[in-house]
Amino acid sequence: MEHAFALNSDAALDKAAIAEAFGKAASTYDAHAQFQRDVGHRLLGFLPEDLSGKTVLDVGCGTGYFSQQLRQRGAEVICFDLSEQMLAAAKTRCGEHNVTYQQGDAECLPFESDSVDFVFSSLALQWCEDLSVPLREMRRVVKPSGKICFSTLLDGSLCELKQAWLEIDGYQHVNDFIATNQVKVALAQSGCVNHRLDLPTITLWYESAFSLMKDLKGIGANHVSGRSQGLTSRKSLLQVEQSYQKFKNHQGLLPATYQVCLGVIHL
Repeated sequence: MEHAFALNSDAALDKAAIAEAFGKAASTYDAHAQFQRDVGHRLLGFLPEDLSGKTVLDVGCGTGYFSQQLRQRGAEVICFDLSEQMLAAAKTRCGEHNVTYQQGDAECLPFESDSVDFVFSSLALQWCEDLSVPLREMRRVVKPSGKICFSTLLDGSLCELKQAWLEIDGYQHVNDFIATNQVKVALAQSGCVNHRLDLPTITLWYESAFSLMKDLKGIGANHVSGRSQGLTSRKSLLQVEQSYQKFKNHQGLLPATYQVCLGVIHL
């Protein structure tokens, strides 16, 4: 395999834990993925409406929601995910017609160079330690004159939840995300020079902090790097709920703010 990237043991363990968290969420994901669908639809807008005769690699396909959308545009779709359970869910949704399935890591894509027309990857790359590595791999597998469309989360995402937890204990309960400048550095390091970035702020509104945390768990995004994975006490959850109330709007709803990067790379 070209360009294999070795993971140190800590990173390999982390990837296994991430895959396990998403695998456990395969059956609940779609019921909790409002935000993920919003971002993915925005990203889909950067691809042609007619993808007939084109091959699209969906990196981090999850339950196949966007793989199905891509196939409906006429594409031959490769569903690719770290989690075998997510791939199984995608297969149930998309079937076998014009779709293939491959389990693996975005940091080491098991595909030939210059073999796909487009890469689509929505809200998967934030789980990679170094963004330049999957970007380099995506650039490698896309044909000349092809396109990569990716979305990832930026620093400041879930700031309200992070702040609420900081008042409760000293542990990390919310993942850290990279700054816009680090995305630009990763693009430069991966040789992706012709690109555009859109940086929307998206706010979801919840009736309780607990319902936000339920959504995060429901999509499998409750793995936090560097945190003890022990159970969180009911008392702590009640304290977070109380702390979160200071963000309440005049309708009594609580915000969950996401800083999003939508990236389009032309080759």
